[in-house]
Amino acid sequence: MLKIINGGIEVLVEDWPGRLGYLGMGMSASGAFDNLALGFANLLVGNSPGEAGLEITGGFLEAQFARDTVIAVTGTDMKPTLNGESLPMWQSVAVNRGDTVKFGHIGEYGFRCYLGVAGGIDVPAYLGSKSTCIFGGYGGFEGRKLAAGDELKLGAPRGALQDLAGRRLKDGVRPDYQRQWQLRAIPGPNTSPDYVTEEGMDLLFSKSFKINHNSNRSAYRLDPLPESFFARPDGGVGGSHPSNILDHAYAIRGALNICGNTPILLIADGPTLGGYMCALNVINADLWKIGQGTPGRDSITFRMVGQQEATEARRAQKELLSEASLA
Repeated sequence: MLKIINGGIEVLVEDWPGRLGYLGMGMSASGAFDNLALGFANLLVGNSPGEAGLEITGGFLEAQFARDTVIAVTGTDMKPTLNGESLPMWQSVAVNRGDTVKFGHIGEYGFRCYLGVAGGIDVPAYLGSKSTCIFGGYGGFEGRKLAAGDELKLGAPRGALQDLAGRRLKDGVRPDYQRQWQLRAIPGPNTSPDYVTEEGMDLLFSKSFKINHNSNRSAYRLDPLPESFFARPDGGVGGSHPSNILDHAYAIRGALNICGNTPILLIADGPTLGGYMCALNVINADLWKIGQGTPGRDSITFRMVGQQEATEARRAQKELLSEASLA
């Protein structure tokens, strides 16, 4: 059992790859915003990479363990402590019944950290996933962020606790956190010459976009685009603004939606369809970087790639999230 003393800014139960197969019903996949950090936290404590853990956004979580277990903290450095002493990150640590873990605010780099627990977080799976969709109010722990007084059940560890404690990542495996995040992306489906000028697409793949403070698990808003970005004067039958189109599906997670003049990355809890154009899609292997981008502080650039590089990057990330990455 894990008892929440302080729920912090936003702490959610999330797994990976989330709730797949329901986009046609208007249900986003949800899942960990940074699947790489969650995956490593799980591997360190002996879980499968996609097991449910806690996603801590912004910081200030405080919780107490009601049984002996092994934990790992990854992601941005929120200066976590265990019983008031510094808690090392990116490695597995044994905790005892009654121990208290506490997190500060976000670190110099990154925005979210993850708490993995041996055996995972034991909440009921909803439509095949334990992930929380806070905009729909389902999944995870009662479909909401955690609050003081909540008690979460923990799953059964996959190995002896003494064998799980002290595990680390190999040198060079830990991801590099920055303030300027480069995201590999594939153009389309709404691009030049029909929707965007060639100069407009060049702008997308050359400009540095600051992440707007008005961002969340549904959408990351970026700097606005100039009118010259669009290849047509209006949206025709779709509406008055050139970003308007007739409703069609959005390729979340990672679609760059253009709503008016505002580019918006649709991610974990994003909408599944709508009436705005989508000019590119961030590849699956780089989605984790969006989750570590800090609103109001960090910036994003896009680098164009093809399907082959996207596929190879996804395969490489899957291989990285394995026992072979542990020292």
